[in-house]
Amino acid sequence: MNRFLNKLERRLGKYAVPNLSMVLIGCFIAGYIIQLINPSMLGFMYLDPMYILRGQIWRIFTWIVVPPSSLDIFTLIMLLFYFSIGRTLERTWGTFRYNVYIFGGMLISLITAFVTYGILRAVYNSPISFGGSFSTYYICMSLFLAYAMTYPNMQVLLMFVIPIRVKWLGIVYGVYIVYDVFQYLRGFVMTHNPGYIVLVVAILASIANFAIFFLSTRNYRRIDPREIRRKQQFKRSYEAGLRENQARRNGNSPYTGSGYPVHPVRHVQDTVQAGTDASGRPVYQAAPTRHRCVICGRTEVSDPDLTFRYCSKCTGGKEYCQDHLFTHEHN
Repeated sequence: MNRFLNKLERRLGKYAVPNLSMVLIGCFIAGYIIQLINPSMLGFMYLDPMYILRGQIWRIFTWIVVPPSSLDIFTLIMLLFYFSIGRTLERTWGTFRYNVYIFGGMLISLITAFVTYGILRAVYNSPISFGGSFSTYYICMSLFLAYAMTYPNMQVLLMFVIPIRVKWLGIVYGVYIVYDVFQYLRGFVMTHNPGYIVLVVAILASIANFAIFFLSTRNYRRIDPREIRRKQQFKRSYEAGLRENQARRNGNSPYTGSGYPVHPVRHVQDTVQAGTDASGRPVYQAAPTRHRCVICGRTEVSDPDLTFRYCSKCTGGKEYCQDHLFTHEHN
């Protein structure tokens, strides 16, 4: 999915709408103005497949303008909050992926509305009006869930006083959604009113976008058995390299039968020719080195072409060669 999005972004990224959160808030403000001027006019803007199939095509687009709730001070605070988290997600994901998330949620809701209408029309053998069941309310809620997944440890001030991590609010939102679904299903069982089923489908359609986007863009390589096995092998090699280097510091080289395991990575004795003996054979002595990789033990003497760097995340000032600097486990 990530590769597909990357290819799609290269082709269509120039058409992405920047500051999409501001555009959405502007649509909601326009909806509130319409509500104040002529409240009955909103009834002609809902996403209702029955009226769309009768020729009111504008409903395909105008349902986005319908605000998620009535206008009050709490709603204004929530709109500012949604604008803030939307802008943060756009900066984190990039404009194109943020557009995909928002428009994808709207598209899923639109398709689901028509599919649900077709099924209910066949079951009840009569047209059914959805009213305002499909709205931007749960799309905004899925936006907050996305923020909670991206920044779970971010703190916000609940009621401007109580500091709380976003992940806990996300859990509360999730429980609230489950509660809504349960209540609507219960209402359908008791009254057999298809309107309750429409509300359940509207909720699930909005959350489906959240689930599809996150489940398909996550990196599951870390739980791959081959990746786990590779990390275990690397950890054993790393520990063997530490023991080997400790033995060298103590003057007990692993190459002299000290009992330490020979590291599986290439080893070269750091020696230089100091002269010759009486029979003319070369005599070697240990070469002074400044850099040594704690994983493979190579130095600038054994491999002059290697680059060495210290890892800022490891304790003890450990130094690694270019082959192990970005592949070792920090400790």
